[in-house]
Amino acid sequence: MSNEHAPLLAHGVCGLSVDTAVCGMGGSEGTGEASTPNAVPRKLNTFFGVIVPTVLSMFSIVLFLRTGFVVGHAGLLQGLVMLLVAYIIISLTILSICAISTNGAVQGGGAYFMISRSLGPEFGGSIGLMFFLAKVCACGVYVLGLVEAILDIFGQDSASSSALRVLPQGYWYTVLYSSIVLLLVLLVCLVGAHIFARTSFLILLVVTISLLSIYISPLALTTPLNFLISHQGPGNHTLTYNASYTGFNGTTLRDNLGSSYTVDYSTGKEMSFASVFAVMFTSCTGIMAGANMSGELKNPSAAIPKGTIIAVLYTCIVYVLLFILASSTCERTLLVQDYGFFQRINIWPPFVTIGIYCSALSAAMCSLIGASRILHALALDQLFGFPLAPAAITSSSGNPWVAVLYTWGLAQCVVFAGQLNAIAGLVTVFYLLAYAAVDLACLALEWASAPNFRPTFQVFSWHTCLLGIVSCLVMMFVINPVYSSASIILLLLLLLFLHYRSPTSSWGYISQALIFHQVRKYLLMLDVRKDHVKFWRPQVLLMVANPRSSCQLINFVNQLKKGGLFVLGHVKLGYLDTLPSDPVQQQYNFWLSLVDKLGVKAFVDLTLSSSVRQGTQHLLRITGLGGMKPNTLVLGFYDSCTPEDYFLQDPAFYESEEAGGDDFGVDLPSLQAHFPPVRHVESPRWLTPEEYVGIISDAIKMSKNVCLGRYFFQLQGESMGTKMDGAERIIDVWPLNLLRPGSTSAASVDVCSLFLLQMACVLNMASRWRHARMRIFLCVEAESSDQGWVVKEETFRELLRKLRIRASIKIVPWDSVVQLYGQKQTQDTELGELGLTRPAPALSEDFLSAVNCLLMEHSAQAAVRFLYLPRPPTHSGQSQQYLSQLEAVTHGLGPTLLIHGLTPVTCTEL
Repeated sequence: MSNEHAPLLAHGVCGLSVDTAVCGMGGSEGTGEASTPNAVPRKLNTFFGVIVPTVLSMFSIVLFLRTGFVVGHAGLLQGLVMLLVAYIIISLTILSICAISTNGAVQGGGAYFMISRSLGPEFGGSIGLMFFLAKVCACGVYVLGLVEAILDIFGQDSASSSALRVLPQGYWYTVLYSSIVLLLVLLVCLVGAHIFARTSFLILLVVTISLLSIYISPLALTTPLNFLISHQGPGNHTLTYNASYTGFNGTTLRDNLGSSYTVDYSTGKEMSFASVFAVMFTSCTGIMAGANMSGELKNPSAAIPKGTIIAVLYTCIVYVLLFILASSTCERTLLVQDYGFFQRINIWPPFVTIGIYCSALSAAMCSLIGASRILHALALDQLFGFPLAPAAITSSSGNPWVAVLYTWGLAQCVVFAGQLNAIAGLVTVFYLLAYAAVDLACLALEWASAPNFRPTFQVFSWHTCLLGIVSCLVMMFVINPVYSSASIILLLLLLLFLHYRSPTSSWGYISQALIFHQVRKYLLMLDVRKDHVKFWRPQVLLMVANPRSSCQLINFVNQLKKGGLFVLGHVKLGYLDTLPSDPVQQQYNFWLSLVDKLGVKAFVDLTLSSSVRQGTQHLLRITGLGGMKPNTLVLGFYDSCTPEDYFLQDPAFYESEEAGGDDFGVDLPSLQAHFPPVRHVESPRWLTPEEYVGIISDAIKMSKNVCLGRYFFQLQGESMGTKMDGAERIIDVWPLNLLRPGSTSAASVDVCSLFLLQMACVLNMASRWRHARMRIFLCVEAESSDQGWVVKEETFRELLRKLRIRASIKIVPWDSVVQLYGQKQTQDTELGELGLTRPAPALSEDFLSAVNCLLMEHSAQAAVRFLYLPRPPTHSGQSQQYLSQLEAVTHGLGPTLLIHGLTPVTCTEL
């Protein structure tokens, strides 16, 4: 957990590193730790840092200017339903916020910090940017609402001759006034969050006094009041309405119970449940105001849950009482045609005016500060590289003034909407998406069952998280399907961008925890007792001595695995008793970086052993889990050839030094230095012929199929960047045991021959070999008197048809080769009749040379050859002879795979 708050490594997503000198940062800010307690002083407690900003954000402009709008259009019952739905959604989200915020130290960035450290940089960065945009739009909404309230009193109106109405009205004047107000908000925010936090308490006192005056006024104003309300209608016509205040009246309450959606006089659009809910929900978007101040809180893990819950309960009670009061005292016409009606029915109207100005101004400042903190956190984490780099700059007091300027500039663009109701739907959709992301973060942590997820706040479950996600998504599409679809598409694009371009973080990935949880569950369900030959696939353990000389073979086996398990195994020689620590653990990162460089889908398993043979036994026994264990061992060929250094041939290993290291701190020079140079002719070998053949024997005893790969350094087109489909390639299969001609009568249908055919088919199905031509060679004694080879050919063709193998059959007469073998075969038979045991046939050099010439004659043009690998000798003294025979047969052939199969792998049934 020491790296929990470390920044992302090295490079930014735009390919440009964020230079602290360029950004003007120093000290810990340059390392991405500006949000730690040592870098930014924490001054705010629960009341000033969480309760006050949350209450003010939730009151905002809706409290005074849109209560009548909601009750007038939706009626009391539907208005309370909207309030209930909204508070259920935010309550479920609050439970998730409380759980996440009490599971560890919360730094600056609030919701972004929680999501990014819970779900990883992709989700955190994309959701963080969406939440930043929501805050920016909300700031614009509050500023437009404040200007609307100002124009209600001071704006020029043709229906009124009041001396106070001196401000000209119109779209551009509204934008001008909004810009002036926004500039005032900017100046306050540039001073610093702690100054705003102290002034916000005074604002809350003023708003509270205004609220009390609204509640007291119906008790003081007992006589009904009539009002004449006028609006500028279409075609410059003035529309006039008679509206009444009745005081507490049962008839008024009954008339206001049901809904009556009409045209909104501010936008000229017909209202509906969704559009009214969108405006009303903006009053609930402030629940993270306290979380966004996490960088300034003394104890955010305790303050955020406690303060947020208290603030939400308080605002819920206020809104319910206000809805009931409005529906009980005012006729619907007054509610619908005058959104500022509270001023008309107040004992002293300036109370409401001051409350409107204070609440709107504070909500706008809170949104601007919260958005700037999110942007500052994004810049520190270097997720978006150079474009956001200046936003990491802070003042000497820790105020991210550049981020504030960024936010102010975007909010200035929002006010060009001109009307509060016009962008309320977009703001609500953004917030609902952010709330769904918070619920998703908590749900993922709960489902992952990570032992370190131990929040002190326990009043939540995966049910509440899932319900919160579903509720948010449903209400998003109810409000505005177009905005919802566009926001989700934008979120997915940001997520993909960060996934493919961002560096790896040290925060941990929830996806890894979820994958582990699901893989463990499905591995337990993968029962080896239910294996069937129809669903067999190769699961390969490839033993690698030095990757420098084995990369082509690694790439080839990656094509051969057909979606099965692929493990790179390596044995380090040594004794753990004589070492201070296990040297193998330090090597895993280098091998995994090699896998990344090669672009193969392989696991890595390393072991420490006194011998390669013993280490290979360990890996064959313990590699894999459950039903995912290797069934095939692949070895490089044991010969005297001088291997080539693949690192000097592939540009990925020598042309990208300027690109720096990978995401796990392994740079290219370190990777090259870790793996030793290739073996020279005079270099000593770590493996004896007896030990090599012993490894083959051990694998066969353990019922593993064995493959030996030779000359694969000559194979072209297997590297990661190569694009080809194998149209010019040929795959040759020799399914007979060429070193035992006497066994050919049955060899064409034995298990090993069928395994050869299956492996060739698997390769033919790989992406780079799918259009390669496959040829199968049948060696026959054409001069035989019984002509049995004709029947064998037909039988073999029928077998290929049943096995659905598309290949051409080539008949190869090899009478002259069999004659060279005949003398030795006769001697072996005589020894057998005498009861003597011969470990392995001593084949003549002429016979081995003839077999090699036969292969060279017919398979010279093949890209790869599959040959039958005879069983190794039982006596270790015959190991050198066995290897010499294999070397002689395959000499100069090109890429060749010798295979000895023990597993039945073909099936002709459905």
